[in-house]
Amino acid sequence: MNTLERPLGDRILGGVCAGLARRFGLKPLTVRVLFLLSLLLPGPQVLAYIAMWIIIPSEQRDVRVV
Repeated sequence: MNTLERPLGDRILGGVCAGLARRFGLKPLTVRVLFLLSLLLPGPQVLAYIAMWIIIPSEQRDVRVV
């Protein structure tokens, strides 16, 4: 299983949904739609998204020195 990190590509806003999708083997669009639907319910979804944006590390570029 992949580690939880925000990918450098396939980001729309911070890469949180894309990172969660990659980690759990889902399509990023599915996670994004579920997040948008969750906004219809009361709760701290936006705060949770911002917290994950800060906490989940960004994917590192594969830099090789030759």
